[in-house]
Amino acid sequence: MTPFLALSRLIDQITTWIGKLSMWLILATTLISAGNAIVRKMFNVSSNGLLEIQWYLFAAVFLMGAGYGFLKNSHVRIDFVASKLTARTRNWIDVVGILIVLLPFCLLSIALSWPLFTNALATGEMSPNPGGLIRWPAYGLIPLGFSLLALQGLSELIKRIAFLKGQGPDALSHEVNKSDEEKHLEELEAIVARKLAEGK
Repeated sequence: MTPFLALSRLIDQITTWIGKLSMWLILATTLISAGNAIVRKMFNVSSNGLLEIQWYLFAAVFLMGAGYGFLKNSHVRIDFVASKLTARTRNWIDVVGILIVLLPFCLLSIALSWPLFTNALATGEMSPNPGGLIRWPAYGLIPLGFSLLALQGLSELIKRIAFLKGQGPDALSHEVNKSDEEKHLEELEAIVARKLAEGK
């Protein structure tokens, strides 16, 4: 299991790097959107290229950030049901879900979107709007995003199996999934509580 866990850690590092890059794309999208709106209102000038880059970046955030959401366990779950299940049951449900739903869906999405991307790249497909952008980068985000999600799915599968075999922590545990900020905040709260107790 050790080589698989090492692979899982490597995938997690890649996913984290891409997830943090995606966060910066949100800032870029916001700045471009605000700049475009200001220029349009003040100077009555608009650019289809700037409008389209906004949705290119927006798509990039969601498609490239999906794996990061999975890593951080921030995707939608039915918590009121999951909280009543044992840790082993929750992990078994994830193993089945990853194998039966997530990975096949990702592979199907990649297979269906790849020809769309390669055709747009080969033909140099452009937006029909005047001043619009080339389309292949947007189409390329689809197979890229689902590939990254499938890769993270593989990492999560390894972690779930390691837990079930008693060789790793429960990746679904709230303690494991706490962000560095949450851990730091809890440490500060503990320090404040201790100082208040000492003051009394």
